[in-house]
Amino acid sequence: MSKHGYRIDSDPHINRGKEVKFILDGREVTAFEGETIATAMMAEDKVAMRTTLNGEPRGVFCGMGVCFDCLVVVNGVANTRACMTWVSEGMHVSTQEGLTAKGVS
Repeated sequence: MSKHGYRIDSDPHINRGKEVKFILDGREVTAFEGETIATAMMAEDKVAMRTTLNGEPRGVFCGMGVCFDCLVVVNGVANTRACMTWVSEGMHVSTQEGLTAKGVS
């Protein structure tokens, strides 16, 4: 595994896509084309992608878009499934509180 997060750094069998930069909770991070937002977040040690209205952390559970535990805000759009959305250059991703993010319609 890498020095941080869940990304394997050195394996000759892994072919990554092009490196992309995106904003995660206000800071620029690096991911690779072909990764989901959830994958990129976990590589950054960010496993809690949203909190419930009671403040309980939630992250990837099913990994196939059924459970809604990995909801994030992407480019101002709340309730986006991190496990089903590909990361792309320049996107803005933030963790989410409850089923709709504060300040987002």
